[in-house]
Amino acid sequence: MRSAGGDEHDDRGRMPSRPVSSIRPVGTAAERERAPGHTDDQAPRGTLDHIPGRTAEEMRGRQRQHAHEHQRGGGHEGAGRWGGDAAGAGAGAFSPFPPTHPPTSTSTSSTPATVSGPAQAGTVAPSAGVAPPSAGAPPSPTGAAPSVGSAGPGSGDSADVMIVRRTLDEIEPVADKVTSYFYALLFVRHPDLRALFPAAMDAQRDRLFKALLTSVRNVDDTAYLTEYLSHLGRGHRKYGTRPEHYPAVGECLLSALARYAPTWGPDAEGAWVRAYTKISQVMIDAAAEDESVAPAWWQAEVVSHELRTPDIAVVTVRPDQPYPFLAGQYTSVETPWWPRVWRHYSFAAAPRSDGLLSFHVKAVPAGWVSNAMVHRARPGDVIRLGPPSGSMTVDHTTDNGLLCLGGGTGIAPIKALIEDVAERGHRRPMEVFYGARSDHDLYDLDTMLRLEHRHPWLSVRTVVATGRAGGTRNGLSGQLPDAVRQYGPWWEYDAYLSGPPGMIRNGVDALVGVGIPSDRIRHDSVEELVAAGD
Repeated sequence: MRSAGGDEHDDRGRMPSRPVSSIRPVGTAAERERAPGHTDDQAPRGTLDHIPGRTAEEMRGRQRQHAHEHQRGGGHEGAGRWGGDAAGAGAGAFSPFPPTHPPTSTSTSSTPATVSGPAQAGTVAPSAGVAPPSAGAPPSPTGAAPSVGSAGPGSGDSADVMIVRRTLDEIEPVADKVTSYFYALLFVRHPDLRALFPAAMDAQRDRLFKALLTSVRNVDDTAYLTEYLSHLGRGHRKYGTRPEHYPAVGECLLSALARYAPTWGPDAEGAWVRAYTKISQVMIDAAAEDESVAPAWWQAEVVSHELRTPDIAVVTVRPDQPYPFLAGQYTSVETPWWPRVWRHYSFAAAPRSDGLLSFHVKAVPAGWVSNAMVHRARPGDVIRLGPPSGSMTVDHTTDNGLLCLGGGTGIAPIKALIEDVAERGHRRPMEVFYGARSDHDLYDLDTMLRLEHRHPWLSVRTVVATGRAGGTRNGLSGQLPDAVRQYGPWWEYDAYLSGPPGMIRNGVDALVGVGIPSDRIRHDSVEELVAAGD
């Protein structure tokens, strides 16, 4: 999003004359229970409420300081120093603050711009005028993901939600400036928080801010928001995020909105305080609950590193403690060479009795983590893993067949699903289409053929985009989604897709076109996929 209109002098004229109200949740559920006079249904009304670790006098002092900065134009100077690329340069870093990646896989009932898988590289442009999710929304019990911001004014929205969405519409043309100013305030007012972010974060700027706005846009969808943000709260523990960090982010967010939203006033301020309070409290409570049962991250030693092609490696690691996950899920990986830079990779095998975990990693241009994993990691090196995520998992309560499309290293979670079905001992037809640019890129073909030979219920077809199909008796030439249309019928199958964004989008269209209900098509989200490609 490019900035639209205005210059820095004009922007200063929109500087609020006083600081925004303090953000209150914050504290775990247990801390709130101990607070005198607390009730869970209390809604902050933009007053100076208690924030754990800060006294009321400290908060009033902070507001006086912020007001003084505004009066002397200090925030304006900070924006010039920290805005734009000054915050760092690099690709797709993740943040310790809400929300930067999806909890689970999405189904095709979400918008076309929210589909793909976590192990490939690509980009997807957001729809104009809508703050896109940082990742796909979690599925409902039927597997269908809620549509972000699908409800509009007049459809039962609360007054707060209508005010929030009006603010989002107002700042959309100048989102670049709002984002830069938000980070200026955050890092100038709270320099200690800079250490929680990766050194390079140009792409991170847009991802974090849009994710914050997306969460607020859905603040009235309690079921969706609770599931989505609970996952994020648990996952953000690995960044070192603490409850006391949330008010800092919220205050800077509201200050940025107050500067650029033309109709900002007490009503808007109150609505945003209440919305952000709700969002952050869900994340804080989920993190506190998770802290008692799981570590924030796992240390994992590389025990095997097999280079399959010049740019694809199969990396196997041994975590330092039990790592529970399901076949079809993925995790976040941090290498010792790029601290605080995390990327997502799917598990390439179902859970094993020896506890080892495997990943298929493709090095991409300028990909910090992927190049380190492919070209630098060796047995004995230690990486860090975040918690498992994703719901592209097999529903073992049905007898439906499974139709799986795996493009490139997207074959990794498909392989894990095959092993999962085999271990259950329940024979179900499973059709796998393994796509690649050429025969040379079918790096895991031997493994897939061995699985096919071992299990009579499994069929593997290769699809190459260029050159003659070879390697298997079922080899096909062309695009993966087109190949699927040649077979079938598929209406009694559950579908799973993993691969580059374009393949996922076209695959979804093809599967819906051949009669598979959208709530039975599972894949991971576009933003996760893009981040994994860095």
